Amino acid sequence: MGTPIEAVEAYLEDTAEARLAELQEFIRIPTVGVLSEHAPDVRAGAEWLAERMGAIGLEHVDVSDTAGHPVVYGDWLHAPDAPTVIVYGHYDVQPVDPLELWVRPPFEPRIEGGRIYGRGVADDKGQVHLHLWAARAWLEATGRLPLNVRYVIEGEEEAGSPNFRAWLEANTERLGADLIVVSDTGFYEGNLPALTVALRGNTYLQVDVRGSRQDLHSGSFGGMVQNPAVALARIIASLKDGEGRITVPGFYDDWQEPSAAIRRQFSEMPFDESAFAAGIESPGLFGEPGWNPLERKGLRPTLDVCGMWSGFQGEGTKTIIPSTAHAKLSCRLSPGMDPGLAFERVRAAIMAVEVPGVSVEVTQLDSMWPFVVSPEHPAAVTAMGCLREVFGTDPWYVYEGGSIGAVASFDAVLGVPAVLLGFTNPDDQAHSPNESLVLANYEGGARTVARYWQALARD
Repeated sequence: MGTPIEAVEAYLEDTAEARLAELQEFIRIPTVGVLSEHAPDVRAGAEWLAERMGAIGLEHVDVSDTAGHPVVYGDWLHAPDAPTVIVYGHYDVQPVDPLELWVRPPFEPRIEGGRIYGRGVADDKGQVHLHLWAARAWLEATGRLPLNVRYVIEGEEEAGSPNFRAWLEANTERLGADLIVVSDTGFYEGNLPALTVALRGNTYLQVDVRGSRQDLHSGSFGGMVQNPAVALARIIASLKDGEGRITVPGFYDDWQEPSAAIRRQFSEMPFDESAFAAGIESPGLFGEPGWNPLERKGLRPTLDVCGMWSGFQGEGTKTIIPSTAHAKLSCRLSPGMDPGLAFERVRAAIMAVEVPGVSVEVTQLDSMWPFVVSPEHPAAVTAMGCLREVFGTDPWYVYEGGSIGAVASFDAVLGVPAVLLGFTNPDDQAHSPNESLVLANYEGGARTVARYWQALARD
């Protein structure tokens, strides 16, 4: 007889075809959580997930209602001397537009060229699914899991997890754990194995500039009144200098200087600026001097305009001075930075710009705390070892530029360390047409999780 992990991996090998068929079934459910017309589909996706969790032997399975879409919960808690892990993922997916750019309909999955295509396959259904099959493989091959696992699968991650923290606070009694494992991240450029150890936070705000009660004739009123669009442009231009450095007073005060070791890793990571720019069809990369592109993405805070609108935008001409102008701004925040304080500093900088003849209002729309786990944390070191065993190469530590609201909520409510162990390929085109997941990542991900459970129980 072989070892338990050999039996588990043999089971995964024998069930590869069945697993892919079931994953395609999951993808076919259009769980677009941010569109109200898909609310019945989101509920159907939650119930499908709960049925599969029960079928593989998980217990206390529950489609747990929130003020929005439900959280699906299930557990297996029969290893009294082993640690307990919470597995987090999400079953909701992004909208599919522009639909005409999809090679095939987004909820009709296809397997081609070593990938599986379909909306949500990478973000995050494929990763949720491989976790369930890692558990099933242990249960089928050995009759038990090597440790205790609680599964918490959310239905509103793509909307910023607006009800997740409240759900955590209401369910703390059934969420006791030693570690949280989040599989909603991915590999490094070139599809190199990686473990994410930091996420930036975010503060998102809207600027509204108002002039007259309605649009005015530009000939009759031009030169007599302030143009809100020009005023807004002046405000936005004041927030950064020509080299990309944020000029908001105090903005960098809470930023934490990275260690020499961290900066050394960033300098050693393979990255081709020209190829990266070509891949996104950009004339070239740009950003704050003194920091390479990877550092600007993972270590430094940012301030970006996400949208602007004002005045006439139709075909032809319309000679008016718009009555209003608006912009949405996002500040990605590095570990140590307070999103509320960042908002107040940006708001104060905006209000300090002298633009007579208009009124200016700044509103915070969303906020999220940054997150970091030490690369030296035992659970992170163990995860790196499992990635190395399965994929056959040394993984990288990644400082991700994005945010995951649920991670910040876990940190605030449970105070339990988290490991961001994700498996998607960097070119998965998540949130875009033709989203895909490399099958080798999916297969390797299931095997990595299976080994990780054994290693955590052992170590």
